[in-house]
Amino acid sequence: MASGFVNIRRDVDDKFYRYRMPILLTKIEGKGNGIKTVLPNMSDVARALSRPPSYTTKFFGCELGAQTSVDEKNERYIVNGAHDANRLRELLDGFIDKFVLCKSCKNPETELIILKVGRTEDIIRDCKACGERTPIDMRHKLTTFILKNPPIKARKGKKATNGDAAAGVGGGGGDVTPENGNGEEGGDPGAESDDELTKKIKAEAAELNQDAAIEKEDWAVDTSPEAVKARQKALESSMAAAVLGGDDDGDDDDENSPYTQFGNWIMDVPETEDQKALNIAIYKKAEELGIEKKHKAVLILVTIFTEDVVAEIPKFAPLLKKMVTSEKHQKALLGGIERLVGLAYPDLLPQVPKILMALYQDDILDEEVVTEWGTHVSKKYTDKDTSKRVRKASAPFLKWLEEADDDDSDEDDD
Repeated sequence: MASGFVNIRRDVDDKFYRYRMPILLTKIEGKGNGIKTVLPNMSDVARALSRPPSYTTKFFGCELGAQTSVDEKNERYIVNGAHDANRLRELLDGFIDKFVLCKSCKNPETELIILKVGRTEDIIRDCKACGERTPIDMRHKLTTFILKNPPIKARKGKKATNGDAAAGVGGGGGDVTPENGNGEEGGDPGAESDDELTKKIKAEAAELNQDAAIEKEDWAVDTSPEAVKARQKALESSMAAAVLGGDDDGDDDDENSPYTQFGNWIMDVPETEDQKALNIAIYKKAEELGIEKKHKAVLILVTIFTEDVVAEIPKFAPLLKKMVTSEKHQKALLGGIERLVGLAYPDLLPQVPKILMALYQDDILDEEVVTEWGTHVSKKYTDKDTSKRVRKASAPFLKWLEEADDDDSDEDDD
């Protein structure tokens, strides 16, 4: 099974391209006249594009002349007939070009708007990146379906339904949710505020069932060596994308930037049983590149971890202590952990409390920093949905910290 992530614009070969989506998966079921192609991760793909999964599924039906089946509640999307995965991915590129990308700047940060002028209805792409509004070609058959099933807007302060979440209410593409263009809460009427999320996490923490709380993103997770390697590569790319432009070191959008070199070096570093020598070698490489004191370097450093991260943290603790020297560094480390468990190893979500505990017990993370991180969703390092899931998974650890504080307070009172 294919796995990993690709650029939303697959014609863009830049591995640091910030807008990414899961590779579309397909599964053939049935036989004879009852044969059909199931799209098991269509919800995830559609969410990355900020479009309802029914739009993409119906688009396939229009292009292939096939009947489609959409079950939003159970997230089951079907195109009748047996269809090649590569063919469907090519059609998805066509959907992205026609119904997602801004015609002006080719950016996927767009929202579909239906404009009525008299008896005429037009569909417009409202770009949050460049501000342009560009029209959809109304001759395409999908436009009729969109007009009958317009994008749903959730009321501010009201919890969005599963269908709303899958539809990407509020617009925006890829890893950036376009609220007001700079990462602050603003014009997205379907997004939950940080305060609302904080209240929700605290309310649920006491009765959190770890197995029930953590939702599976895919119908199955491929754990083959090839799939794991692909997820590691996706993580490396997304890490690099996260540090592009916006630090104090100038433009990093270059394969010769020190962060790119550091990331490539880490991915290729040979295995060794001499952990101390490995820690020293990594630090010296960062020092050689002049980034040993930069918080971005910590974000890249997280790519050294694998699915055995809990056991690996004590081994790399001396290196982490040397490189994580401020609150900014700690936040970058937490951002790296978000990407590690959210992109490279989604099966690690239940291990988030153990990961945080290991970092906390080794004095790498401060209580105040991790507590603030745990109750404030940020899309700085990953998309908002992933950010929420990782923080929700961290609730048992946050609850433990809170109870530990209460115990200390009781002892002081005595």
